[in-house]
Amino acid sequence: MAEVAVELVSRVVRSPVGALTLIASDAGLAAVLWPDDDPRRVRLVAASETVPHPLLDRAEAQLEDYFAGRATGFDVPLDLRGTAFQREVWAALRTIPYGKTRSYVAIARQIGRPDASRAVGAANGRNPVSIIVPCHRVVGSAGALTGFAGGMAVKARLLRLESGRGDLFD
Repeated sequence: MAEVAVELVSRVVRSPVGALTLIASDAGLAAVLWPDDDPRRVRLVAASETVPHPLLDRAEAQLEDYFAGRATGFDVPLDLRGTAFQREVWAALRTIPYGKTRSYVAIARQIGRPDASRAVGAANGRNPVSIIVPCHRVVGSAGALTGFAGGMAVKARLLRLESGRGDLFD
């Protein structure tokens, strides 16, 4: 039986950290892409961005609430596309509480693969729904900020917002 292609729709939304491209299917939000995102990081091609879509509306509203400090989490349905290992890492990322951080080593231990911190880092870097699945909350073992698709300055701003030490406009 032939696989049916799922149409993806997109929308560019303004945010305090730049224009974000939201991509969704009928199943859920599939991506949140950064203005200068490497097209090889998340390989999704969306159809027209002129089509209204309730999941894009919901994701946009939840991101607005997050950036305004009115929300600490997201409940928009997700359509995560990746390997089983990547999806396992992304599920672990969703357990990191708002305002807290975890190391790659801690995530590797959490998923039962204590020697896989480098693989966890690679999966973290391929997270297609930045912010929603909080890859910005993952730091190096000594607490140092490490890579982030949105850039290190944005990662620091998001962590500062969540820690209550400032907002995105500082």
